[in-house]
Amino acid sequence: VELIFSGSSTTDKTMTMTVTIKLFVSLFYLFVATAVAQQAQAQQQQDAGGAPMSAGKLRSKGEEAFISGQYDDALQHYRDAVELEPQNALNHYKLFRVHQRMRKYSDALKNLGRALELKPDSKDYRLQKVKLLKSLGQCEEALVVVQPLEGQDELTEQVKSCATDIAAAQQMIFKEEWQEAAHFLDRAMKHVEQASDLTFQRAQALYHLGDYYGAISDTGRVLKAHSQHLEAYELRGKAYFRLGDHETATNHYREGLKLDPEHKGCKAGHRFVKSIEKKKKRGDDAYDQGKNEDAIAHWWEAINIDQSHIAFFRPTLLKIVKAHTKLGQHDKAIEEAEKHVNNQETVEGLYALGGAQQGAEKYEEAVRTFQRAMEVAPDDQKQEAQQKAREAEVALKQSKEKNYYKILGIARQANSKEIKKAYREMALKWHPDKNTGDTKEEAEKMFQDISEAYEVLSSDDLRGKYDRGEAVFENQGGGGQQRHNPHQFFNQHFQQRGQQQQQRGGQRFHVKYG
Repeated sequence: VELIFSGSSTTDKTMTMTVTIKLFVSLFYLFVATAVAQQAQAQQQQDAGGAPMSAGKLRSKGEEAFISGQYDDALQHYRDAVELEPQNALNHYKLFRVHQRMRKYSDALKNLGRALELKPDSKDYRLQKVKLLKSLGQCEEALVVVQPLEGQDELTEQVKSCATDIAAAQQMIFKEEWQEAAHFLDRAMKHVEQASDLTFQRAQALYHLGDYYGAISDTGRVLKAHSQHLEAYELRGKAYFRLGDHETATNHYREGLKLDPEHKGCKAGHRFVKSIEKKKKRGDDAYDQGKNEDAIAHWWEAINIDQSHIAFFRPTLLKIVKAHTKLGQHDKAIEEAEKHVNNQETVEGLYALGGAQQGAEKYEEAVRTFQRAMEVAPDDQKQEAQQKAREAEVALKQSKEKNYYKILGIARQANSKEIKKAYREMALKWHPDKNTGDTKEEAEKMFQDISEAYEVLSSDDLRGKYDRGEAVFENQGGGGQQRHNPHQFFNQHFQQRGQQQQQRGGQRFHVKYG
């Protein structure tokens, strides 16, 4: 104390003394807590008569807990027995049984190995170790352990076969001969139960063979047994990516990066998916805004990042077909749709091709395409395919009569907004007041057809009848029967639009000719 206080101010001395007292108090409480814990442990190890439990008594307690499924208690009793009798092989064997039941195979193998070291002449211990090693896929080591056993010819042959298949699989993996590697791994895994290393290797082989669902299934088993297996997260993410499920792929990469933020595989995979998704979203947004040329450019940028990514390429190509159709680039739409069908014939691809052919007014080709879709469609899509084939036949028939879609210059899939826009543009272009002289008669006819087309296509009921090939108007024959004055209809339509703008405070719309 003199040394501490010498040369110090009164305040410093007081603070130092306070700290010292607190330190002594803390040490006192720690001593008391330790003593209490030791006393509780000693009490727990005493039997009803108050004497400390023997190793045999602890084993009995452990067996009771094991039978009742209280594995943590069983482990504690057997560990206490090991402390009392560390050289007793039975104590280690009991620990092995509990760990095996808990599926903690690494601990179980360690316990069993120690038991066999202490009692190397035990056939039961040796037999159990062979079976455990084989179930874990460690067949080379199992082959060494099984040699001294007699009367185990069948088990020995199983172990030899397992070891041979695993060795062959490793050679095929090294040569990157994935089909053969998967074959030998399948054979080896018939002998094993919890071989995560082999399961992961098979997942790798299946991934390289294009069996992405198989790779996902195997990596799922690996992660269930080893939740921090980074390579399994990476491979599972790659498999989901190849299936076109970018969101799930990203989630797996993120899980891996939570465990190791600098893991190269997960980091690169995450960055790669995000780069594609970023360009894809730009294309989707542009398409929603009616900027079809920009949408096509962004989608191709996304595709070109990895042209081997078929699960992304194919559905994106169908979007490109639709965008070309909206732009009126029907030949290009057909070209892109044919790429899709030639790569792999699917109902969706045939629908896209048929729609593009209709847009290009190649109605007979469209009918054949939709009939082909009807042939290849699965049972749950037959009805839809038949409907599209009927609509194509109606379109073919209408192409030889009065085609309202063609009159307005729109696709058969046009929405109400596109129909209204087309009507305004065509009505202004062909209004008789803007066309005089030689073109007046043609303009009158076109103006009437435009008005009639809009009347039908702007009505859900009439459009439905028209698309089904039914008579739109009563006593209709050949073409439509006009039910209104096209000039009144035109003036009413534009007058309503002008009034709506005026109500919103905008400038009133005036029609000016010439």
